[in-house]
Amino acid sequence: MKKNITQMSLHEKDTGSSEIQVGLLTEKIETLSKHMKKFKKDKHSSVGLLKAVNKRKKLLEYLKKNNVESYKNVLTKLNLRK
Repeated sequence: MKKNITQMSLHEKDTGSSEIQVGLLTEKIETLSKHMKKFKKDKHSSVGLLKAVNKRKKLLEYLKKNNVESYKNVLTKLNLRK
């Protein structure tokens, strides 16, 4: 997964661009969803998962509005459906 994030970076030390943030949130969402499958009653993690999903959704909307090419690039690299 780290490979995809480094491919999306705009420059060598890029850590804050929207593309990188979406990649990091996707990684976090995948780990939290695996955790939630094991521990269904863990409410704190489910809240964190919902927050991460909503934040990624907002970032993707921002990218779609401001940079359509980058938005499409992120969706294909991370295999997100939209």
